[in-house]
Amino acid sequence: MKIKCIVILFFLVFSCTIYAQSRRATPRNGEGIHAFLKRNKCTGTDAYNKFLELNKGKFGKRNTLLKGVSYRLPDKSKSSAQISKPVTTGTVAQSGKKRNFKLFGTKYANYTVKSNKLKGACFFLSSGHGGPDPGAIGKVDGHKLHEDEYAYDITLRLARCLMEEGATVYMIIQDAKDGIRDDRYLSNSKRETCMGAAIPLNQLARLKQRTDKINSLNRQSKEKYKRAVFIHLDSRRQKQQLDVFFYYAKNSAQGKRLANTMQATFNDRYNKYQPTRGFTGTISTRNLYVLDNSTPVGIYAELGNIQNSFDQRRFLDPGNRQALANWMCLGFIKDYENSKKGK
Repeated sequence: MKIKCIVILFFLVFSCTIYAQSRRATPRNGEGIHAFLKRNKCTGTDAYNKFLELNKGKFGKRNTLLKGVSYRLPDKSKSSAQISKPVTTGTVAQSGKKRNFKLFGTKYANYTVKSNKLKGACFFLSSGHGGPDPGAIGKVDGHKLHEDEYAYDITLRLARCLMEEGATVYMIIQDAKDGIRDDRYLSNSKRETCMGAAIPLNQLARLKQRTDKINSLNRQSKEKYKRAVFIHLDSRRQKQQLDVFFYYAKNSAQGKRLANTMQATFNDRYNKYQPTRGFTGTISTRNLYVLDNSTPVGIYAELGNIQNSFDQRRFLDPGNRQALANWMCLGFIKDYENSKKGK
């Protein structure tokens, strides 16, 4: 009897395993991957990436589904675990409190809340690219400069500045190993995740993933002042030098106000520290997926041309990366104060 039970149990487990591995479905006319997976109860970025892996060679252009093709489905019971909890400092008075956040790395994990200037403000910080996509790549002295690594380092520094001023902060893109780094040349990796979920290579899926995450967190947050921040490095012809410039969503009055405040803040900083240089950074609207589809007021920062030797100094020197974070934080403080005054 005991042997018989073991045989039956083995058969059931084996059958369930085979079933989980052989689930298939055929798409309806005009159905895209997201709708197809949702209809078959396979949701989330991990399911999307697994589906692409299981069905390599069975898609049309830009991963469109083909009529009449039977596609293998990922296990709908699987879900992605977060590498770390969202970065948050809470919303109660915290001035003088000592905090620790491991994403900042061993050297910078411990920090002190210096003020409550940003108490009641919430920020969703998303550095550009990441995971399988390094973004733009510059070169200097035989070293490759990957956009995602420098954007991530500056975004971490900005997060720390905002948290020191009492803000609630969510790091949308995270690297479990790379904290704030003081090296000139930042090594590239593909470890970055969207708060624990694998980042897809497909551009639209990648952008949708991070905006969906921002919108989900936005619905849960209780703060009245909320801003989505997207940080990138631009790539232009090598001789074109650029100052930091900002985009905001069309018809967003608050986004325009924030962009103007950022521009004025950077102009003030340059007048103070480099009075003979001047600042030429611009602001403008642009139809970008992350700005058009994020619920919170958004701003998109391009920190310079990764191909230009003068702009590269802005990224290579860790002191300059910190200055960028400091100045952006100052701009957010000013914008938050303006919002409370009803400006």
